[in-house]
Amino acid sequence: MTFSIERANPAQADALCAIERAAVQMFRGHPAWASYAAVSIPPELLQRAIGCGLVWVALDAAAVPVGFVWLDTDLGSGGIGIAELDVLPQHGRRGIGAALLEHACEWARAAGYRRVDLGTLADVPWNAPFYAQHGFAVVDKNEPMFAFARQRDRENGFPDHLRVFMSRPLLPLSRGEWRVWPAPAKLNLFLRITGRRPDGYHELQTVFRLLDWGDEIRLRVRDDGAIRRTREVPGVPEATDLVVRAARLLQAHAGVAAGAEIEVEKRIPMGGGLGGGSSDAATVLVALNWLWRLDLDVDVLAELGRQLGADVPVFVRGRSAWAEGIGEKLTPISLPRRHYVVLDPHEAVPTAALFQAAELTRNAPRATISSFASGETKENAFAPVVRARHPRVAAALDWLGRFGEARLSGSGGCVFLEAKSFDRVVAVAAQCPTAFTAWMASGVEVSPLQDALSRHRGMN
Repeated sequence: MTFSIERANPAQADALCAIERAAVQMFRGHPAWASYAAVSIPPELLQRAIGCGLVWVALDAAAVPVGFVWLDTDLGSGGIGIAELDVLPQHGRRGIGAALLEHACEWARAAGYRRVDLGTLADVPWNAPFYAQHGFAVVDKNEPMFAFARQRDRENGFPDHLRVFMSRPLLPLSRGEWRVWPAPAKLNLFLRITGRRPDGYHELQTVFRLLDWGDEIRLRVRDDGAIRRTREVPGVPEATDLVVRAARLLQAHAGVAAGAEIEVEKRIPMGGGLGGGSSDAATVLVALNWLWRLDLDVDVLAELGRQLGADVPVFVRGRSAWAEGIGEKLTPISLPRRHYVVLDPHEAVPTAALFQAAELTRNAPRATISSFASGETKENAFAPVVRARHPRVAAALDWLGRFGEARLSGSGGCVFLEAKSFDRVVAVAAQCPTAFTAWMASGVEVSPLQDALSRHRGMN
């Protein structure tokens, strides 16, 4: 059978849930059947994992999903878990499950994880014996890292004596291998323009909220000094691509002889006000600083980032922040746990034109952190201009506004809605009109990029 493996997308979630339900039928008659029959994949958790790039799907020749693997990053201690690995029963014994497992393990290794863990049944051939064939060994299930999984088993009535936990160590990466790094998106929780400087730049105030969702950057060190990207970006020549410029700027600053190959997997909409290009550039700076063994401190990297764009420093520093100046004066800020529906209306909004708009308010009174924290300061100075000039963005704001306070991020055109529960985000996103694309994300205090840097440091 011919099949391919690719990252899952949100539209495939229902198909993946159906695969899991079909695979569960294979446990009929097993002592654990009652537990399996009573519990199915929570769709909201699967959607969240898909949005974070942690689910891969196997497709047949007709591009129909026939299996999937889902990774779980909540284990900590340098490990990542297999949350689910399922193949349609009629496609079993064709190497699909093995290919999905190896694909997930290779990604985990490239992302800096030291091992892959899972819980499974000891007496089912396609469970523990299958994993043992792929380098997994039984480990002590009393280890603290498995406490949450075992508690969940008890809550679901799963017989503990049937469960074994297994782990597969991952080999350290060599210098010339590909490594995976996240480039998270951001939201502007408000944006106020308070003045204009003599050099033409606008003085602003904003809160940058980093998200657990974004692009993915793959990097591989070269010894010949060349900086190359491996994928063409329509309308963006290599020489002007921010990731290439970031690598060359760092290279020139440090006088390093090494080079790099760069591959970007885009999830953040270009021109959406979510900081995609800036985040990609920041990830390249932070990752190559470590890969090239430069040991430059974060202040130096942030200043290099500022030369590339005003939003780059916040991604380099890796903390949600109160920002002033042109966005480069950053004060880390603690924000409550919140979740977001991010809506892409698929309409380009040119930032330069907005800054030049005669109707843009440029002399707003200065806000304070306390006025933001109290909920008094929420507006985005660009929102009235974007509404008037970009009908699809206005329509997205109107639609999302049916569920709460819809806001524009940055200079648009993406809009977002904040919620206290992820279930609320899932419910709203599920109703998204076909004219828009909805993404689901959670706010984080520490950037996923900083977490990745810690992993890579610990793996080598």
